[in-house]
Amino acid sequence: MTTLRGTFAPGSPDFAYLPFEVPPGTAELKVAYTYDKPPVPPGTPGNALDIGLFDPRGTEVGGRGFRGWSGGARSEFFVRADAATPGYLPGPLTPGTWHIALGPYTVAPQGLAYEVTVTLTKGAAGETPEPVYPPSRARGRGRDWYRGDCHLHSWHSDGRRTPAEIAALARAAGLDFVNSSDHNTNAAHPHWADAAGDDLLVLLGEEVTTRNGHVLALGTDPGTFVDWRYRARDGRWAHFARAIRRAGGLVVPAHPHGDCVGCSWRFGFAEADAVEVWNGMWTPDEELALAGWDARLVAAARGERAWLPAMGNSDAHRDPDVVGLPQTVVLADGLTREAIQEGLRAGRSYVAESRHVSLDFSVTAEGGGRAGIGERLAVAPDTPVTVRLQVSGAPRCAVRFLTDQGLVFTGEPLPVSGTGTVEWRTSPARAAYVRAEVRHETAPGPVPGAMAAFTNPVFLGPVSGGWPGAAR
Repeated sequence: MTTLRGTFAPGSPDFAYLPFEVPPGTAELKVAYTYDKPPVPPGTPGNALDIGLFDPRGTEVGGRGFRGWSGGARSEFFVRADAATPGYLPGPLTPGTWHIALGPYTVAPQGLAYEVTVTLTKGAAGETPEPVYPPSRARGRGRDWYRGDCHLHSWHSDGRRTPAEIAALARAAGLDFVNSSDHNTNAAHPHWADAAGDDLLVLLGEEVTTRNGHVLALGTDPGTFVDWRYRARDGRWAHFARAIRRAGGLVVPAHPHGDCVGCSWRFGFAEADAVEVWNGMWTPDEELALAGWDARLVAAARGERAWLPAMGNSDAHRDPDVVGLPQTVVLADGLTREAIQEGLRAGRSYVAESRHVSLDFSVTAEGGGRAGIGERLAVAPDTPVTVRLQVSGAPRCAVRFLTDQGLVFTGEPLPVSGTGTVEWRTSPARAAYVRAEVRHETAPGPVPGAMAAFTNPVFLGPVSGGWPGAAR
């Protein structure tokens, strides 16, 4: 048994690596750790210490020696050739110098004293299982609207649900697809195979949880690991964003205005494929994210940048978190990894609070021509167009239409049946794009009600000056 002790002072580096030796003939490696938690004044962060493991291949950023990460979710873990604690990777216990990775997430003014104990057990190594991953396609319904939740946490990071339990909740929520997105580990990937099926597509990914914001690697190749040990000022983010895309994934900044330590997004959106505007329950953070996203749409309409589709996900960890609140509903050619990703990247999607809320949103030009969510109606600027939204499952909610000029239309509340159709007339000269919101009732005043659903935009007018089209 080896015991490693030390103290982090406020302002310590983000990560420290404690070396220890693994001799030949080691069958199991077990790690346990503790650290002090002194009282702190109100509003002052206390001690929080994350932990992970790297093998003799090294601790360099890029993750060659990565063997697992549990953040602050576990006080102990083990690794063997044939099994490992959730969040860690089974495999050979190669003789040589291994490292415990410690991440002082927050440090109290008094400092953070820690003790790590490494216990090695001799014996014959077991056989490392060959990973089996979920298939990249499910049965599907051809070209149709598919519902998904792409931000979910299992017990392989700081969640409390197994992949099987999450899959059961996803099916109950009416979802067609989910994305594995545990914090800073790919350990869950092979454990989703039994949870998938003809009725549920499981995409594989990670929530890359840096000190300057979190980002979803959505639908990467099985077994892909994305390192998280950098800040915005390090200039490494673009490299890892491109690595996600090379692995077949989408880059989706998560909860960009989250108020937890390290949660708000500081890397910019130049490398993003979409952005998570709605995360879990609708809160003031979502209002900020929505406003920021809409401002980007306005800049896109002026031809200053490409537009960025919006998504919504639950970020569910444990009870009472609701899987599928909210959910992204995407028009795709089938229930396959590639088709779902293509629909999300193109913005052919809307976000709804549950399976009960459905939208049909389109813009039709006088004299012919129609465009749906994420598309462009390329007609002359003075062409009259009709904006039409059909809603179901949203009793007493109000419909709002927004353009690059802001809020332009608010309808009467929908009937108690929750079903209705709302139309509004405009032209490309008056609206470069139009999007729809469905809001719950609220008390009189300037603050809108909580969101029930919102759409990505329909763009209006001819493509010119770098204006965005349907494809990005």
